[in-house]
Amino acid sequence: MQKRSLGSLEVSAIGLGCMGMSGAYGERPDKDAMVALIRGAVERGVTFFDTAEVYGPFANEELVGEALEPVRDRVVIATKFGWEIQDGQRTGRVTSRPDSIRRAVEGPLKRLRTETIDLVYQHRVDPDVPMEDVAGTVKELIDQGKVRAFGMSEAGVANIRRADRTCVAPRTEAVDRADPRDDQAAPRRREHRGLRREADPGRTRRDRAPGVTDHARR
Repeated sequence: MQKRSLGSLEVSAIGLGCMGMSGAYGERPDKDAMVALIRGAVERGVTFFDTAEVYGPFANEELVGEALEPVRDRVVIATKFGWEIQDGQRTGRVTSRPDSIRRAVEGPLKRLRTETIDLVYQHRVDPDVPMEDVAGTVKELIDQGKVRAFGMSEAGVANIRRADRTCVAPRTEAVDRADPRDDQAAPRRREHRGLRREADPGRTRRDRAPGVTDHARR
């Protein structure tokens, strides 16, 4: 298995996106089968696993945590904050207030059965919270040893640069897929190349094995 560098993190060239293993695309699959699938991926050389608190909500992180606990020292786990969850349900609103970020890290630490989360993403930019506050909060969590690296999903160039000035590289590790409204997406990908690969636009979801991602999507 080839490797890729996400900042200071080294991961397999093929990652396993676990969202669909908790019923995101229909009926929830058998849990034992999904645990076996994740562990089988590790045995085949996959070291990068992607989840989020909103998948389930929470159930997907619990699944990933159970599956990877025996091999935690061999893998890199990424999860995400940024969607509001109330009474166990997603509201459809984004939230990246500092207190919500802290809660969104404490919960996954338990559900993922780990002392440190390798990579934490802001799932979507919250227009009501200054990016400096978001990145500053994640930097505090990095300094506390609860998080290793910070990533952003569907964020424009200006937000990425503001975050990077606060949570200084190499701690701002990864850039997820481009915001389709962002006409500077191509320059951003060049600027941050090597941090996070884009999906091959020529491949559709049908072309991929269930849950498998080349460090893209979501």
